[in-house]
Amino acid sequence: MQLPFAGLRVLELASVLAGPQVGQFFAELGAEVLKIEPPGGDVTRTWRVPGDDPDSTVSAYFLASNWGKQARTLDLREPAAQAEAQRLAAEADVLIASYKPGDAAKLGVAYEALAAQNPRLIYAQLTGYGPGYNRVGYDAVLQAETGLMHLNAASPHDPPQKLPVAFIDLFAAHQLKEGILIALYQREKTGQGCLIEVSLWDSALASLANQGATWLITGNDPVPLGSGHPGIVPYGTVYRAADGQRLVLAVGTDAQFRTLCGVLQRPRWADEPRFGTNPARVRHRAALEELLLVRIAELNGWALLHELARLGVPAGAVRTVGEALDTDLAQAMRLPPAGPPLGHAGVRTVAFRSSAWPVVPGLGAPPERQ
Repeated sequence: MQLPFAGLRVLELASVLAGPQVGQFFAELGAEVLKIEPPGGDVTRTWRVPGDDPDSTVSAYFLASNWGKQARTLDLREPAAQAEAQRLAAEADVLIASYKPGDAAKLGVAYEALAAQNPRLIYAQLTGYGPGYNRVGYDAVLQAETGLMHLNAASPHDPPQKLPVAFIDLFAAHQLKEGILIALYQREKTGQGCLIEVSLWDSALASLANQGATWLITGNDPVPLGSGHPGIVPYGTVYRAADGQRLVLAVGTDAQFRTLCGVLQRPRWADEPRFGTNPARVRHRAALEELLLVRIAELNGWALLHELARLGVPAGAVRTVGEALDTDLAQAMRLPPAGPPLGHAGVRTVAFRSSAWPVVPGLGAPPERQ
C-alpha cells in the first residue's frame, strides 16, 4: 500500500509553527516536502530551551514541525534565488507561504505570477489578520485580541494567562490543511489549482465555538472560570486527593452525577434540589465544588479514578507532558529517533489512521540548516 500523497510535491515557504505543521502533515502522508529558508534559517531554529544542544541548528521547537522534509537556503531578495523559487513552484502541487500582505510579491513568489506558470498550483497563504491588514501575526497577541487570554484565568479577578501552547497557530494549521485538501479534491475535477487564504485571526474566532455563541445568543460576555465549564458542573475543576493525586471530572449527565455521588459515598447529594439536575448544579456551582473539594481530599486518588472508570464516569488524572507521552496509549503517536546527527524522538501531526494506507513507523529527521 502506498501513502496517499506519494508523488505530491509541496514547496514550503513558511516558518515558525502553523505553516511548517502543514508541511509535516503532508510529509507524514508521503508527500515530497521541500522547505525553503532564508539565509538565517527558520527563526525557530534559534528558539532554544534549557537542555537544547547549543551547537545544533535543530531546536526542540523546530523539531516539533519539520520532520520528513528536505531544506534549502534561498535569499529571495536576490533575483537568482527568486528565479530558482519560481522554477520549483512550477513543478510543485502545493505551495505553503506565510508572508505579510505584499511581501510575497516583493520576493517574486506571489500567487498570480506563480499560477500563470503553473495553473495546477494550490497556493496556501497564511497571514496574521487577512490580506487587507499589513500586521505580523503572533500567537500571544492573537490570544489577547480574540478573547482566549481573557477566558484563560482562574476567575474574573485574576490576570489573563496565555495558553501554554500556540493554539491559534495550530488552529490555523488545521484550517490551512482543510483548505488544501478541498482544493486538491476540486483540482481532481477541474484540473485547476487555486489560492487558499487563512488568517490567524479568523482561525481564532472560529475556535471560540460555544463561548462565541454564548455572547451572540445571550448577550452575556463569557467570564473566566478557571478550568471549569460555563454550562456543565462538575466539569474541568482540578481536585487533589489524599494521596496527592490531581484529577478532574467531566460529568456530563445527571446519571453520571448520581453514580459519582455513590462512589463518593454521598448519594444524598444527587437527591438535593440544588444538585439533582445540571442546570441546578450550574446555579449552585460554588457550593457543589466546595463539597467535592473536601470529599475528594479524603480519598485515595488512584482508587477513586479506577472506580469511576469502571462505572463509566468520565474522570482523569492530571499528568505532566512527560507522563502523558510515556503512557502506552501515546506510543503510536511518537516518531522514533531518526538516527544521527539528531537522534531525537518526535510527535506525529497526523492523528488518524485508515485501512487504505500503512502507518509509517518512522520519518526522516528534521533537516539541519543547509
